[in-house]
Amino acid sequence: QVQLVESGGGQVQTGGSLRLSCAASGNFVSVPAMRWYRQSPGKEREWVAKIFDGGDTVYADSVKGRFTISRDNPKKMYLQMNSLKPEDTAVYFCNANIQVTSWTSPREYWGQGTQVTISA
Repeated sequence: QVQLVESGGGQVQTGGSLRLSCAASGNFVSVPAMRWYRQSPGKEREWVAKIFDGGDTVYADSVKGRFTISRDNPKKMYLQMNSLKPEDTAVYFCNANIQVTSWTSPREYWGQGTQVTISA
């Protein structure tokens, strides 16, 4: 069974840094794209960043220049977050399109989320 598990959340002060990780487990043949989303209390979940299996990346304007998304293999993704602000406080979710077999289309998977809290 395919699962996504995030780690690396925590609490830091404004201006600090955190590195989130997302690990995919289970049997699958490809992961065409992986993304980070976040959700603050009372707000809708918002997209943060995306990385394709070829390495191309895209960022939301709110994090551009401060966050870096990366992958070091098809099963693991990271989000380096620098110059953190109180408004970055949220639960961060890993999301991926995963192709389980060569004869099926990729489907979307979500992790359980990891809390990031930035104190003023």
